[in-house]
Amino acid sequence: MVVSPWQLPLVTETVAALPGTRFVLDHAGKPPIASGDLSTWRTNLARLAELPNVAVKLSGLVTEADRAAWTQADLTPVLGHALTCFGADRAMAGSDWPVCLLAADYGAVRATLDPVLSRLDASGRAAVLGGTAAHWYLTGG
Repeated sequence: MVVSPWQLPLVTETVAALPGTRFVLDHAGKPPIASGDLSTWRTNLARLAELPNVAVKLSGLVTEADRAAWTQADLTPVLGHALTCFGADRAMAGSDWPVCLLAADYGAVRATLDPVLSRLDASGRAAVLGGTAAHWYLTGG
């Protein structure tokens, strides 16, 4: 599901009301990276992550930052928070290709994950880079 940050409390209510349904939050809930005010997003994302029937896709973040001048320093705290909240077993990498091309090529987008992936062990990295998606989508989450 693609939602705006202000919708995260509503999403949390919906996900909580449907515990037998799995959800994947796309683009980490579209954090307002360009504005720099992430406090409400951080709180609401953490609340959503408390529910076991939702996972997060780490994608589409370069287009939420300043598309012409984003840096890794803009994205790492966002990616780190999402990964901390959901854990490797409920986080999956994504590129948002071709939309990401508005701000970066695929290789640059993929490389944005490296700082947070380096914090994980090999099984955690494998989960985020494909295992979580395969498990969540193919085997029932």
